[in-house]
Amino acid sequence: MRMDESREVESIRKVLLGDVQAFEFLVRKYQGPVYNLMLRNVGEGDMAADLAQEAFLRAYQRLETFKTGKRFFPWLYTLSLNVARDWLRSKGRDIHVYMENAAVMVRDEDRPDTQTQLNDRLDGGKAFEFVMRLDPKYREALILRFRHDFSMQEIASALGITVSGAKMRISRGLEMIRHQFKEVSNDR
Repeated sequence: MRMDESREVESIRKVLLGDVQAFEFLVRKYQGPVYNLMLRNVGEGDMAADLAQEAFLRAYQRLETFKTGKRFFPWLYTLSLNVARDWLRSKGRDIHVYMENAAVMVRDEDRPDTQTQLNDRLDGGKAFEFVMRLDPKYREALILRFRHDFSMQEIASALGITVSGAKMRISRGLEMIRHQFKEVSNDR
């Protein structure tokens, strides 16, 4: 277990024993990713901050449901994603997710090393556009896998689907993006 993970475990243990201040470590560590998730979904800074605060409040209130021995961030992300979904549903809006470093999904390992970084930047911009066009169920699965490095089991849990369903969504999402890249290449 890494040092950071052991600090998480210790913080959780302390919170569960009544030390409210110990939760601050978790908030500080994950406030950026949770805020960014909310911002990608609602598109407005103040509302994103409010929703991030709501997510941490729910996490604190439900911390006893966290299974020790598991990674904390996937649990927090799932809870945060549900906060965002609840808000979006209440407003009648669809969920939108942003994908950073999208080039990792379409990287061609045969490229010469001197061109890889430039090509990744160009491909990343295109991949981002393609990811944003995907149905949200594929988009979310790809975000969790490639942005947050979730395992298939963690993706399945976060999205409320089976592990085979998570694999299928990632596979189909990647195939859709690759297909779009081929269409763009053929149009040149």
